[in-house]
Amino acid sequence: MKEDKKAVRLKLYQNMVNYKKPTSFQLKETYPLPPYSTVIGMVHSLCDYKEYKEMDISIQGKYHSKVNDLYTRYEFKNGMKFDSARHQLQVGEFGVSRGISTVELLVDVELLIHIIPEDQSLVREIEKAFLYPTEYPSLGRREDIVTIEEVKVVDIFEEELKEDIELREEYVAYIPLDMIKDESIIVDGGGNGIKNRGTRYRITKDYKQSENHGTANSPKIFRVWNKVEVLYSSHITAVQDEIVLKDIDNNIVLKA
Repeated sequence: MKEDKKAVRLKLYQNMVNYKKPTSFQLKETYPLPPYSTVIGMVHSLCDYKEYKEMDISIQGKYHSKVNDLYTRYEFKNGMKFDSARHQLQVGEFGVSRGISTVELLVDVELLIHIIPEDQSLVREIEKAFLYPTEYPSLGRREDIVTIEEVKVVDIFEEELKEDIELREEYVAYIPLDMIKDESIIVDGGGNGIKNRGTRYRITKDYKQSENHGTANSPKIFRVWNKVEVLYSSHITAVQDEIVLKDIDNNIVLKA
């Protein structure tokens, strides 16, 4: 066994939350767990970082159920003048439509998150930001408040396992596909030619640059996101005789 790095481990609870899928509009669908970029954004906000800090994240947890709720939706088209027959609000000379739409919410969310900064000198700084937050922490939408149940600095190790380690029975996780491909992590319940069952996602993590898809006079700037291919699943096992990453309390660390 050798020590690899230190991580800040968080146990979080949220009553109702939406981790919005960027391609959902009429119904604001939610991811089943927060994307890596959402967690990284929370860390940067609480630490008041003005520039990006490289870090790896491991996300696992569970939720009890899903519900749909209504929210107020505002729509406007750039440059469209106010028309009382179609717009509910006037902003200067422009018109804004106001209506209702539907949002999907996860209920009673529990999360176990490992934050592994590349610069290990930031570990205590991140720990302090969660122990003594300067404002209420949120994850997802701005109103999706987080209850912090535990903050702990833990050693994480690469270890060749003497026996299988199973994720908590009721927990699900994002598993980076390279861990599935090298078979250090397996998912029970496959069959009929399907070795590992689950849902495959390309989850945003960070972005390093932006691209202009417009013109010099009319720029349209889009972020170029780095995305991680993951399998979202449950009944996860780290396999005996394989080298895996875990923390000092025997939790599997599925970092990306």
